[in-house]
Amino acid sequence: MTVVALVTDLMDQSRIRAALPGVTFARDPEQADGADAVIVDLGRFAERVAEVRARTTGRVVAFGSHVDDTALAAARAAGADAVMARSRFFADPAAALTGK
Repeated sequence: MTVVALVTDLMDQSRIRAALPGVTFARDPEQADGADAVIVDLGRFAERVAEVRARTTGRVVAFGSHVDDTALAAARAAGADAVMARSRFFADPAAALTGK
């Protein structure tokens, strides 16, 4: 499975890499072309979810602050398959990608 993560925070990258060893980190949605799954950090890339969705037919998983209702709702409206609070995402990043 090809996983691309639009995540720039080093601690978050470390946690994601531990759960998904083959992940590729990117700063540009163009790098999501053809990915089976794309993870989007809404704290940094909220405005790019629609562009990510347009570039892949794979699963798009977005995570952000549980109090940022605007960003979470916007990610849903932009076509993310799963939108969740950071705490829920980091409880099991691999499960977030499969929807289980």
